[in-house]
Amino acid sequence: MDYDFSEDVAKIWPALMFIGGFIVVVGALLFVLDFLPRWGKHKERLQAMGFLGPALVLLCLGLVYPLVRTVYLSFFDADGKAFIGVENYSWIFTNDDTLLMLRNTLLWVVCVPLLSTGFGLLYAVLVDRARGEVVSKSLIFMPMAISLVGASIIWKFVYAYRDPGVEQIGLLNQILVWLGGTPQQFLTTSPWNTMFMIVMMIWIQAGFAMVILSAAIKAIPAEIVEAAKLDGANPWQMFWRVTMPSIRPAVVVVTVTITIATLKVFDIVRTSTGGQFKSSVLAFEMYTQAFRSYDDGKGSALAVLLFVLVIPVVVYQARQLRHRTESR
Repeated sequence: MDYDFSEDVAKIWPALMFIGGFIVVVGALLFVLDFLPRWGKHKERLQAMGFLGPALVLLCLGLVYPLVRTVYLSFFDADGKAFIGVENYSWIFTNDDTLLMLRNTLLWVVCVPLLSTGFGLLYAVLVDRARGEVVSKSLIFMPMAISLVGASIIWKFVYAYRDPGVEQIGLLNQILVWLGGTPQQFLTTSPWNTMFMIVMMIWIQAGFAMVILSAAIKAIPAEIVEAAKLDGANPWQMFWRVTMPSIRPAVVVVTVTITIATLKVFDIVRTSTGGQFKSSVLAFEMYTQAFRSYDDGKGSALAVLLFVLVIPVVVYQARQLRHRTESR
């Protein structure tokens, strides 16, 4: 069979055209801005519009238009032809499977940010200025360098199950056998399979929380710490009356960031259970409806719901950042 180079060229030609057009437009823009009058009351405004214009256009094409299109499709049927109103949203909150999915999502959003931040904070406090601090932090942060898919595969080996009497390859089941117990199907037993997948996310995010909070702890002024010690504060009082108030903004940032990541969790569920065994979550269900069931209406409705859930978290984070900026 002869290799047809023209077919490959035809496939990549639109991408090359887009890249070339983008380079030409940016080059022309820079050329025009370079020849703007050096003096003039509108110079700065024109320059700002010139530099922000392409970014705003790309933002509208890549974010605003898809958002409007998704909201529009959420009011139509699977084929996007017949207008059905809010039936897709009603399906989300009345169907037993989707209600279970929402329960799982709530469980993820409650457990992962709180436990990840808690473990990260605890570890940051314990290893602060301790011997081997760098190595200890590196070991905890290491899972952040692994993709969610890679981490899921690692934990699938930890949770792997074989029938009783057969040599176990899963770490947890082998430990159970050593202790005289029977192997368990960790990823197929609901609702515990959701909790075991949550452990994966906590394992990954705890390192992120530890790094940010450790940096915040080290940024506490030494004068405050010394003054508290001179006043006779014990370690417990130091933590609650000095450390926590000082690092509260960092704790908020970490918790909000992990919450947003948890709301969008997809890879772990897709790799571990494929959404089976009553383990589906919002982002995975959106993918299932849109790309497996080819139901654009329900998939779009789930996407809109995910977007609505993220908005309050982002708004809260923005207000916290503005409050910190104004208080300085």
